Amino acid sequence: MQTLAHFGDGGPGPWILLFPLIWALVIAGGVTLLRRAGRRGPGRRGAPNDSPITVLGHRFASGEIDEDEYWRRLSVLDERFGRTGKGGAA
Repeated sequence: MQTLAHFGDGGPGPWILLFPLIWALVIAGGVTLLRRAGRRGPGRRGAPNDSPITVLGHRFASGEIDEDEYWRRLSVLDERFGRTGKGGAA
């Protein structure tokens, strides 16, 4: 009976199965790193580049400020950032 890759005849033996496993681990690690790096991209909540209007919306949604305060501050921000209308439509 012949074993894997003719182990008794001086072939590579069963340890040759480790190479595909190592490559699979390297590829899986690379994919994992790329996916995690993509999650830290721009526009994520809590990122330092959040616009003041977005921060204001989060504060209103969490209950830190009431509706009157929200609309008052939004009107000031609209003047500066050029948004029009109360609904935020440009």
